Amino acid sequence: MTSRERVRLTLEHHEPDRVPVDLGSSLVTGIQASAYAGLKKALGISQGEIRVYEPFQMLAEVEEPVRRALGVDVYGIMLPVTIFGYKNENWKPFRLFDGTEVRVSEHFVWDELPGGDLVQYPQGDRSFPPSGRMPRDGFYFDAIVRQEPIDDARLDPGEWVSQTYGLFGDEEMRFLEEQSRWYFENTEYALFGNFGGGSFGDIAIVVGPHIPFPKGIRDPEEFYISHITRKDYIREIFERTLELQMKNIEMYRQAVGERIQVIEINGNDFGSQNGPFISPQMYRDLYKPCHKEMNDWVHANTGWKTFFHSCGSNVEFLDDFREAGVDILNPVQISAAGMDPQYLKKKYGDDFVFWGGAVDAQHTLPFGTVEEVLREVKENIGTFKSGGGYVFNNVHNIQAGVPVENILALFQALREAGSYAH
Repeated sequence: MTSRERVRLTLEHHEPDRVPVDLGSSLVTGIQASAYAGLKKALGISQGEIRVYEPFQMLAEVEEPVRRALGVDVYGIMLPVTIFGYKNENWKPFRLFDGTEVRVSEHFVWDELPGGDLVQYPQGDRSFPPSGRMPRDGFYFDAIVRQEPIDDARLDPGEWVSQTYGLFGDEEMRFLEEQSRWYFENTEYALFGNFGGGSFGDIAIVVGPHIPFPKGIRDPEEFYISHITRKDYIREIFERTLELQMKNIEMYRQAVGERIQVIEINGNDFGSQNGPFISPQMYRDLYKPCHKEMNDWVHANTGWKTFFHSCGSNVEFLDDFREAGVDILNPVQISAAGMDPQYLKKKYGDDFVFWGGAVDAQHTLPFGTVEEVLREVKENIGTFKSGGGYVFNNVHNIQAGVPVENILALFQALREAGSYAH
């Protein structure tokens, strides 16, 4: 069975030959560069170079030899533009604080502050205030909040949206068409469309790391407070964003056609560790109508399945997600309150494809023993894979500091427990 066939059956809630695997197809199913370097070494793969395609979370591009070694079934179609607004091209060397040698875009421009922290800039331009900061000896960049003094009388939702998003141009359309066509015709991978245009209020975007001088409400705390104190302002931002992104998703379809199987709609988190991040009623009022319109369009006009990323405890949203037309849930944060794999599979296994949830990524994977990783992963695979509807992945990205022995155990458990008996 090819990877594409395997994933297609899984998305239709049928059992293929084995559980399909994802590593690196998106910004939320990947692996941090230091962890990737250790994995490559453990797999005995010395060729190639470690490219950081996402310089916010410092995610490594998963190379073909690694994908083959791990049995990866999914490839991500992704525009070569970073969250900082510059293009990935003409790779140059960069060394992480732990000594890992990687390659970054030529537009990755950084400076070292007196205390040893690193900063980088919107669009790779030092003439703008820095928008990302990596603490000394850290592994990731934190967004720098650049909130101007707020004058409620001058808040303009249109300005906020026009600064934050844009319509696809000819270059982007050509790239999407050419990349999706090549991987569809020359590989057997299932193709994952990294669209993300339904990520209304995604805080990673709200702060505007790609914007030289962000206007409007850009502080995360103030943005969430504004859901109550400036509700009309937030609502209009979402409505204007939806209008723009519905045009983009139509152009996206023109570019990639039916060559992709999955499209990422949302990357915003609605759950915290212990419960909802916002009230379910607030989700229904502000977010759900936008998600439903976009998901309904996808289902009416394509054969794609909609991928919905939301970290944390999402149990109080799941009925609403289902009504909004969500097909795939990710990352399935099983360590959050109420996110028990058996409960999720029993109650929602016919409604959602679970993409992730392989292991407790907050405790077991980074701090457990190899035996504990093997046991937990096998148990979760056994729960989620029944009847199809499960794609194997860690809960979110594999992080820096995870012992390589545990990463290998993650995939060993998959090989031992991921087969379907037909």
